[in-house]
Amino acid sequence: MWVIVWLQQLTTKAGETRAGKPFVGATGISSLTVHCTIRSCVEPGRARAGARQVALGIHMHRTILAAFLEFSRTAVSMCSAGIVLFPIAVWAAKADVERARGLDKIVALSNLCFAIPLAVFGAEHLSGARFIMLAVPSYMPWRLFWAYFVGCALLAASVSIATKIQVRWSGLLFGIMMTIFVAMIHIPGALASPRDRFTWTIVIREMSFAGGAWTLAGSAMRGQGKSKLITVGRVLIAIAAIFFGVEHFLHPAGCPGVPLAKLMPGWIPGRLVMGYLTGAILLVAGLAILLGKKTRMAATYLGTWIVLLVLFIYGPILIVQLADPSTAAKVEGINYFADTLLFAGAILALASATPRTE
Repeated sequence: MWVIVWLQQLTTKAGETRAGKPFVGATGISSLTVHCTIRSCVEPGRARAGARQVALGIHMHRTILAAFLEFSRTAVSMCSAGIVLFPIAVWAAKADVERARGLDKIVALSNLCFAIPLAVFGAEHLSGARFIMLAVPSYMPWRLFWAYFVGCALLAASVSIATKIQVRWSGLLFGIMMTIFVAMIHIPGALASPRDRFTWTIVIREMSFAGGAWTLAGSAMRGQGKSKLITVGRVLIAIAAIFFGVEHFLHPAGCPGVPLAKLMPGWIPGRLVMGYLTGAILLVAGLAILLGKKTRMAATYLGTWIVLLVLFIYGPILIVQLADPSTAAKVEGINYFADTLLFAGAILALASATPRTE
């Protein structure tokens, strides 16, 4: 009888979170209760050992599930931020998409592609601030404050760009913030490891994000500053496209778009062909954009290609990594998806800001 009471108490404890709410399916332990009760009657010498094994198994289950719930909080907040902003950005872009024809419908989604990653990264800063603060230079005071501050700034910029309200300020300030990050964090890191190609890729990537933001700001402005901001953005995006194109030819097995450390999974068919093709598109479009020849067409085709990569390469990768119990895998999958979508948004912003005659 004492075995039943003890296991029932253990079952209740195992089915509680730290908030005291029961897990779904916590009553599944009842079969174990019956099994142990029978063994206590038939094999009394082994009942205590069996009970200890059950207790150990329940404790391990609680530990694993509690760790999953605790550390997946960042992944959940990142996904939630993107999902919440998505319908807002779609509503704001609806009229432009309806007026557009052909691939211009993709170009009309430039603000959406740019804003959603900012919301995702903003949520990451707020939910994982104690980890993000480690990237803040040690000479900076209030490192935790800056992690939260940047998170709030990213969320504010994402809403502004998605709704197309005060984009001239949100785009301008976001571009300045990315430039500060490059100067204070990424360039010192690249100079400390000059042979590490990934550190330089990050420098180029962040500057392309700044270029896209300034292009959005320039499109929302009137007057002399408009063309200058768009020109700076065009050059930064072109440099990134050319650099990434060369990297794809040197390392075609990497995930396409923004060439970082992650390799394309083995279940993706034609990985090397995909790498070389993406490299060729990046290189040709980047040169055309840099030289100002058919800029709108080059940016439209390149941006559309990167969006397709996000949907059909990074989308499945994201799903696989979200199913992984590791929080690091979840966050990595979200980051790669959002990074590449942001790069696509920067390119499409350039296409949108460029007259059809250019």
